[in-house]
Amino acid sequence: MKLILPKKLNTPTVGVLDTQKTNTVVIIGANGSGKSSFAKELAKLHPGASERISGVSSLYLSRQESDIPQNNLAFLQTILSGNSVSVLSEYEKLIIRLQSEEFAAALKYKEESKQNKNSYPPLTKIDRIQAVWEKMFPHNRLIRTTGFIELASASNLSDHYSAERMSDGERIVFYLIGAILCAGENSLLIIEEPTLLLHESIKNMLWDEIENLRPDCTFVYLTHDIEFASSRTFAKRLWIRSYDAVDRQWDYEFLESNGAFPEEVYLTLLGSRKPILFIEGIEAKSIDSRLYPLVFPDYMVKPMGGCQKVIETTKAFRQLKDFHTLESMGIVDRDRRTKGEVEYLKEQHVMVPDVAEVENLLLLEPIIKVVATKLMVNPDVVFNEVKENIIKSFKKELDEQVLLHAKHRVRKRLETAIDRKISTMEELSNHVFNLQETIDVEELFDKLKRKFSVYIEHKDYKSVLRVYNQKAMIGQSQLCYLLGINNKGSYLNLVISILKENKEPAETIRTAIKQSLGL
Repeated sequence: MKLILPKKLNTPTVGVLDTQKTNTVVIIGANGSGKSSFAKELAKLHPGASERISGVSSLYLSRQESDIPQNNLAFLQTILSGNSVSVLSEYEKLIIRLQSEEFAAALKYKEESKQNKNSYPPLTKIDRIQAVWEKMFPHNRLIRTTGFIELASASNLSDHYSAERMSDGERIVFYLIGAILCAGENSLLIIEEPTLLLHESIKNMLWDEIENLRPDCTFVYLTHDIEFASSRTFAKRLWIRSYDAVDRQWDYEFLESNGAFPEEVYLTLLGSRKPILFIEGIEAKSIDSRLYPLVFPDYMVKPMGGCQKVIETTKAFRQLKDFHTLESMGIVDRDRRTKGEVEYLKEQHVMVPDVAEVENLLLLEPIIKVVATKLMVNPDVVFNEVKENIIKSFKKELDEQVLLHAKHRVRKRLETAIDRKISTMEELSNHVFNLQETIDVEELFDKLKRKFSVYIEHKDYKSVLRVYNQKAMIGQSQLCYLLGINNKGSYLNLVISILKENKEPAETIRTAIKQSLGL
């Protein structure tokens, strides 16, 4: 298919994209850049061959509920009888079409089976929808009934309930599969916000399945979901910068992969006008991903996985600042980094908190006291008890923690001491042997132990949080017990809810975390 593109700014010729090599196009752009107008123009340029599909819009259409029959079968009978009904949503239109096709297929099979007893039932669109839908929701089943479709749990197929009780996400999945199956041959399918209301765990898999159902069609996605945009591996990616509504022309260009810069992040940057904050973690439920967006609401927060990825991406992004004009910074856990390492990272605009890891931020004195006050528990009593418990735990694990720090420093010394000019195996062997003489491991261990022991002796809580790497620290501190809550997850949820309320206590939490980052 030759895809004719809307008019490009300052370009006299019409843009044409050959979709024989790839039948997928992803369109990204900041809010207000003209993506929706671009989609409308694209549909106009391909009359009769294009369909605009929106899962969310298909469900929500204003109408009088009293005008809608109580079940799908009655609804179909109303249509077939010629009686008037209120305006239908796209979802309802799809249901009627599928019911009609299912009914026609059943009649045809009935007549054919009279002539040929060995005939097989036809594979209908409902069958294909059901197969993909149940892949997305493996704990549920779609059950055929006289009222069209009902739902049941995979563990109890005898207990049906109305499909009207589907969640919005379940109904959108049903609609998207059905709408694309019903599209004409070789259609141009323009899909707006393809991942809206879809769970993170199924969105990419769903569209992989749908694309496989219609290899004859060209898929054009309009999305803000950068992770999804990156998941379309062989897609063409089009970035819309802006839109001139008077002359109906767009400033856009196709993006190519940039070997020096992660493509997913490359897309993210171009789809946002906010400054970027790169952080560790990959899971949406990680502490980093939940906490930092609320601490830095003016930033678009992008989890990158490991700390090295954060450092590399932040440096690369800042090198491209003349191109994208956006500010950026990164945050990585302190772990066992030395003061010199921390200072170097800050020069690269990578911030390092004054605590060992992100969990330790939740144990900062102002944050503990804010949550205690919220729960009407004496904040001073709670904090003092937590402080004692954490210092006791640190004292108990002193040798283990010292060893972790000593190992890190030895590794760093070895990395910096290796002579890059070595050219033979013998030279390398002698060099490594001689390095042992320059690193006194016992002295390093003893020096660190003396330093950490001073923290314990002086009850230096801040310094302990800076060097103590222990994921179970919140549990060991007895903080949840003192607050009267269940577990670390409940405590994190309280901190998050306070930040979302955005009142004075939220500002206290933000200030404490930013101060820990040296901001």
